[in-house]
Amino acid sequence: MHKLYFITLLCAITLSVKAQTAPPTTQPFGKIDIADLELKDCDFEKGANAEVLFNKGNVYYNQFDLNIEIHKRIKIFTDKGKDNANIKIIHASHILTNLQAQTINLNHGAVEYIKVDKTQIYTEKIDKWLSATVFTFPNVKPGSVIEFKYLINTNIANYPNWYFQTSIPTRYSEITTLVSDIADYKTLDAVTMPYAVNKLGKNDAQIKALANIPSISDEAYMTTIEDNSQRLLFQLSSVTIPGQKVVNFAKSWPNVGEEFAKRTLLSGQLDVSLSKENALLAVAKAMKTDEQKIAYLFNEVKKNIMWNGAYNIYAYNEGINVAWNKKTGNSAEVNLILCRLLKKSGVKVYPMVVSTRNNGRVSPTYPNSSQFNSTVAFVPVDSTKFFVLDATNKYNIYNQIPANLLNSFGLYIDKEKENYRIQFLEQPDPVKQVILVNGDITTDGKVTGTAEIDNYSYNKITATEKFKKDGESKFISYLTHDDNNLKISSLEFEDMDIDTLPLKTKVSFTLDLTGSDNNYIYFCPNILTSIKANPFLNTRRLTDVDFGYRDNYSIIGSYKIPTGYKVDILPKSVSLIMPDKSILFKRTVVESNGAIIVRYTIDHKKSIYFKEDYPEFHEFTKQMYEMLNEQIVLKKS
Repeated sequence: MHKLYFITLLCAITLSVKAQTAPPTTQPFGKIDIADLELKDCDFEKGANAEVLFNKGNVYYNQFDLNIEIHKRIKIFTDKGKDNANIKIIHASHILTNLQAQTINLNHGAVEYIKVDKTQIYTEKIDKWLSATVFTFPNVKPGSVIEFKYLINTNIANYPNWYFQTSIPTRYSEITTLVSDIADYKTLDAVTMPYAVNKLGKNDAQIKALANIPSISDEAYMTTIEDNSQRLLFQLSSVTIPGQKVVNFAKSWPNVGEEFAKRTLLSGQLDVSLSKENALLAVAKAMKTDEQKIAYLFNEVKKNIMWNGAYNIYAYNEGINVAWNKKTGNSAEVNLILCRLLKKSGVKVYPMVVSTRNNGRVSPTYPNSSQFNSTVAFVPVDSTKFFVLDATNKYNIYNQIPANLLNSFGLYIDKEKENYRIQFLEQPDPVKQVILVNGDITTDGKVTGTAEIDNYSYNKITATEKFKKDGESKFISYLTHDDNNLKISSLEFEDMDIDTLPLKTKVSFTLDLTGSDNNYIYFCPNILTSIKANPFLNTRRLTDVDFGYRDNYSIIGSYKIPTGYKVDILPKSVSLIMPDKSILFKRTVVESNGAIIVRYTIDHKKSIYFKEDYPEFHEFTKQMYEMLNEQIVLKKS
């Protein structure tokens, strides 16, 4: 009897556990559990403003067309979560159909459905190829559930990528892909979470799903959500035409480059004459070196052609001559003008297609033209040195790869030699900032003095842009990091417009030392730096830390001790090294001849720290920022 009771109880517990751990499922459009309408919070990410209850994709074939059915349902928890009721679906023009959308509310125990009025659904033209379907759900409030579904019909080459993870938590995300006798695809699986479902369904359709997926939001020094999310990428490999041979679409980077080379709105633009270009070319051709020509023409294009804010791979309208005459154009037009002028001046130059940081990293194992969003100028110098020029940003320097292209790949197009290669774009050398401070600590709890800030490379570009765009007042706020206790009374620059030299910024300042009293003066010598507040406070991180380039800080200060005071507490001189030796921090603090001499150095040996290594990175930065902000204490003698 007792044995039978024990077995029955064990079975009940087992069934209960299975019921609790079974993955959530999708539901037909309009059918909803009351429990979802009564749901107050996300079970696995407390405090979320909204949650994707499910996102279901079904991809199948109709002869040589591809059908993509999407059904998505979202729960709104807070007023902030109502932003998710604004929908924008980007797609190729004229291929989105069967759109249904509705808000579902629980009104005094009754389920209420409010459909999105079709007159409130709009189509926006994005560019020559893309449109966006835009609408907003009505009557949305905390507690609402919104859902929409639609069908996209497209060419079999446009197989959709699937992103399981978004900026809000997702309870369940499922993609079903039907294997075709006609088309074969290469899959790039960037999923590290365990699959909730990974099986073959009806007609050997592949079903993959994840459950309880945490949100992925903007974090300090990340690239894009898409770069870091759980995802599946697809690429057409081959098409079998009945009764004919197999057509191979498996691409290599040379294949992709060859496709670009055939486009007259890309590489063909280098042969387009520009009106009155001869005057510029005459000046450039008279210069002795290619580097002088590059610097001159780069600055002339920056100065005379305004970027219209649009990133594109191709020149539009009638080509670069229109942009040249209008003195404005998209990113491709601006930089193809530069390519044209460099080529005619005798400089070896090729168009290079790239992806900006906001567009995402280019995967070298996934040869596909869709990864790129802009065109720049690529100038090879020798087997190891090259220039990458983007004239859309007036503050870019010709001898620095643009910061928003770093740690990704570009594909250069040498049409004449049929040479198409990807090139990793990186800044291998450390980017320095040197701060020299000379100050006097006064008995009334102040520091007065002078400082020189030497900014190199990207630090120079950032500082120059800040000053020229925002003006002196906002630049001073940028230098002080809005510290109301730090006042700058004079400001001067050296070498701001000389690309080959660092920017020297010289200031006179006064710092009020808060917390000081009649007996003690408290002072932190970490002033006029951008490394006071730790941006890596979270113990958990879902994205890689990508600084773009290697930072190297050197902060040296000499502070005269006021008469009648002596050192009470002096931070120890210490060195701190990451376990993999990728970051070195060193602090030296000494008292010498009536002054306190301080030196901080931070040297990053790499620019990317993967999320898998974040625990060690987080612990290191925690200790480093504590040491950077440790105070010196002076006591009245």
